[in-house]
Amino acid sequence: MIFVTNDDGIESPGLKALAEALAELDEVYIVAPDRERSAIGMAITLHRPLRAKQVRENAYAVDGTPVDCVDLAVSTLLPEHPKLLVSGINHGQNLGHDIHFSGTIAAAKKGTFLGIPSIAISLVSASTYHHDTAATIACRLAKHVLANAIPESILLNVNVPNCLLSEIKGIEITRQDLGTYSANAIKRLDRRGQPYYWIGGERGQVDQRKDTDLNAIRNQCVSITPVQLDFTAHHQIEPTKRWLGNETMKLKQGTGE
Repeated sequence: MIFVTNDDGIESPGLKALAEALAELDEVYIVAPDRERSAIGMAITLHRPLRAKQVRENAYAVDGTPVDCVDLAVSTLLPEHPKLLVSGINHGQNLGHDIHFSGTIAAAKKGTFLGIPSIAISLVSASTYHHDTAATIACRLAKHVLANAIPESILLNVNVPNCLLSEIKGIEITRQDLGTYSANAIKRLDRRGQPYYWIGGERGQVDQRKDTDLNAIRNQCVSITPVQLDFTAHHQIEPTKRWLGNETMKLKQGTGE
């Protein structure tokens, strides 16, 4: 059984195209937010109860976040532990630092935390979406993962150019682009003269090395980035011990001075 979710909502055309394509491989269950929950990251709902409504066969809408959907699906709604989780097809790319904010990737992260091989798949923004292209790529990759699994604590972040399948120029295994977003807020006044803000930001400095997810998409290639759950900078453990050496000794001695 394959579990499909997203952050664009239960009625998203991308979700429906993905579920239809994956149904060729195995039975598909959908548990997804009841409305768009983009850019919500790993948020979970703790201060109110969640509600799930069956909207069609094997499909449930949840009034919560993508991570809520994964928790609720695995603990209650799904008839068995899924062989695979696929999150998407997201309307818009998830490249570089997007992985820290994306609800699409957050759902795949949660699935990976729960021991489910997980894929996040996104389609580059455009006025018209080639869902069939992304669905075909997802199906091919899912077939491979079902046969060969994914290493423990790793998920796959997949971005697909928004074009015909025949126009895809290749598939590249990439790393996260390290370019950052600017901090930006637009200030406006409401009709009572009180200020309010729209926050956002532009993609600023771009990593110029050729092996990034962003550059793969620019070259009209599918980008597949293996993402690890362990954020620890292991190579910095010993340098940090040396850097904080005197402070850690004070703490051990209980001086606090």
